[in-house]
Amino acid sequence: MEKRAPRLQFKQEERTDPTLEKPIWKVDRATAKANQAQADIPKKKVLRKQRTFDKPTGKTKVRLYFEEADKKKPSKLTHAVRDAPGNAALMQFHREIRQSENENVGVEAAHKNEEAAETGGRLMRSAHRSHKLKPYRKSAKAEKRLDRANLGYLQKKAARDNPQPSGIPLAHWRQKRAVKKQYAAAKRTGQFAGSAGKAAGNTAKAAKAAARESKRAAAFFARHPNGFLIAAGVFLVLVLLFNVLSSSSVLLEGALSGVAASTYPSTDDAMLGAEAAYAQKEADLQNEIDHYQEQHPGYDEYHYSLDKIGHDPYVLVSILTAWHGGEWTLDEVRDTLSALFAKECQLTQNVETETRTRTETDTVTDPDGTTHTETWQVPYTYTVCNVKLHNEDLSHLPISIMNEDQVGVYSMYMSTLGNRPDLFPSSTYPNASTLKTPTEYDIPPEEMTDARFAAMMTEAQKYIGYPYVWGGSSPKTSFDCSGYVSWVINHSGWSVGRLSAQDLCDICTPVSPADAKPGDLVFFTGTYDTPGVSHVGIYVGNGMMLAAGDPIGYSNIETSYWQSHFYTFGRLPNP
Repeated sequence: MEKRAPRLQFKQEERTDPTLEKPIWKVDRATAKANQAQADIPKKKVLRKQRTFDKPTGKTKVRLYFEEADKKKPSKLTHAVRDAPGNAALMQFHREIRQSENENVGVEAAHKNEEAAETGGRLMRSAHRSHKLKPYRKSAKAEKRLDRANLGYLQKKAARDNPQPSGIPLAHWRQKRAVKKQYAAAKRTGQFAGSAGKAAGNTAKAAKAAARESKRAAAFFARHPNGFLIAAGVFLVLVLLFNVLSSSSVLLEGALSGVAASTYPSTDDAMLGAEAAYAQKEADLQNEIDHYQEQHPGYDEYHYSLDKIGHDPYVLVSILTAWHGGEWTLDEVRDTLSALFAKECQLTQNVETETRTRTETDTVTDPDGTTHTETWQVPYTYTVCNVKLHNEDLSHLPISIMNEDQVGVYSMYMSTLGNRPDLFPSSTYPNASTLKTPTEYDIPPEEMTDARFAAMMTEAQKYIGYPYVWGGSSPKTSFDCSGYVSWVINHSGWSVGRLSAQDLCDICTPVSPADAKPGDLVFFTGTYDTPGVSHVGIYVGNGMMLAAGDPIGYSNIETSYWQSHFYTFGRLPNP
């Protein structure tokens, strides 16, 4: 049986809020009608027994009484089963009569009159059942109206508490859909406890998440206008074909989700096969290194400088999918796998030679028959084989082998892991990415009074949640750390071009931690193998920075990791 609509109770401050006054009035009115409709459902008397124990007599007494209970709604199925045998017999009887109607006009006329009478009888029985069902239908309609009124209040409160930025396509629609789903889930699981404030709290997270997703969706469409136009065209064609308004929103949601979610189109066999083939190349390389001296003999000494062998399987599949423009088979990507591996891993040797001398001795017999030992130095070539393995890191390759559009598609797949977080579980693939949620942080309002810092945050916060892409420097490709900071400051008053982390540090004036303020840049060294500054973020105060990590988000720079790599704060020059 469908659950009744929650009966929300409102606090005085909610009732006096002009924004919520009208939706609360609608909820109150709908609640009163739903309660009245529930009360109008006929009651039935149930005979109950009550047993009591009389201590003085030691006997048990039984008292009979009637108690009202909700009368069970009449079942249409009950009537259908009851009437089925008679209806079947009548249908067979009419079929036999129709076979002789053409031969006897009198029989035909009598048959028509009989059918009309039976039809009237069925209508009368149907009307009687309909009359008995009327209170239940009225109550069901009242509950649905109350659901709509409750949802209207919650959506209005969500819009008040989480206002949608202007200019974001479909932002308000996405928020309403998120609140509606949350309301349905909460009603189904019985999470509503009567308080309107608690009910609204249950939907607040959904509304806030919808606002964030709306921003990302809008930015995605801006970065991929061609894909959006194709999706919009498909949607319009489907609307024309089906011409059903109620289905249009579902189709639109599906089309938008298909563009934004970016699911891997290839089969599991193809993707797992490509990963296995690439892993085999790594295993063969490791085997060569383990037996290098046996396979490359003849040197006096061997020195090794080896990067770690390994890759992220999601990076591999995202590269293959972006590079091949969609679905692919294992046979189609074998050459690509070889090319990628050659670019990622380079095993080289450098042989150094030097002239050394060694002492040699021999026994010499003099003419007089005496013997003695002679010693001398003999020069020879000494060889040292320097073996080096450089792993470029597979995630560094897209920016160098793809065009901007392909890198954008690659970043899109990496932002969702192709909607297949189950494809490469970390238990089996320890280097596999996992979906990460950016850390939330609310910048204190007083910090936003600085116009320059506020301009930086207006731009920087648009890209929270974007994936880290090595070498990325625009919303279309996503960003690495220096590309992100360069983009933000170039779009909030400065004009410095695309700078590296070290270059950004060079244009700043060093600032002590005690004097650092929101809007300064913060620099780190040694976060990966590179000379000089290796990471940069935007300081937002209270020990927090906003930077391109995995994904772009806030980080606490007072943790042991960041403190161990901290280099300096830097203040940007005046624009």
